[in-house]
Amino acid sequence: MHDMWTFPLRTQNWQGKDSQAYKTLRHFTITPRLQRLFMSPRTVEHMTWHQSHDAVDGVMMHPSNGEVWKHFNSMHPHFSAESRNVRLGLCTNGFNLFGSFATPYPCWPVILTVYNLLLGMCMRPEFMFLSTVIPSPSSPGRNIDVCLRPLIDELT
Repeated sequence: MHDMWTFPLRTQNWQGKDSQAYKTLRHFTITPRLQRLFMSPRTVEHMTWHQSHDAVDGVMMHPSNGEVWKHFNSMHPHFSAESRNVRLGLCTNGFNLFGSFATPYPCWPVILTVYNLLLGMCMRPEFMFLSTVIPSPSSPGRNIDVCLRPLIDELT
């Protein structure tokens, strides 16, 4: 069972007083799940694969072959020197609960993908981690940084 934290997202009314929360953010801790990747003998050797594989020039077969990955390595040499540091991809997209478009209450899951693994492994459901669920009648938009704060705090 994963640890789950609930954070009420409070707003202020026109008088500057806190009003009752109308949204509750659900955050599932990610650290224990990432640690399990290094505890499993089946996945531990694949967690450092991205640094030791041979890249074919001009062919992008994995995100580690891309220019952005190489630029990140040059900007953060301390991070890239240790092959066991975990690189994550973050994605989110809203969907309507119960598959009904008549329900005006979608939720926004935040999913993390581990890019250290082989391409065939990092896109499997067992290596994609649900970290946060943002309940909202509309897109979080510019306020997504507030919703991602528990995840950022956990990863720093």
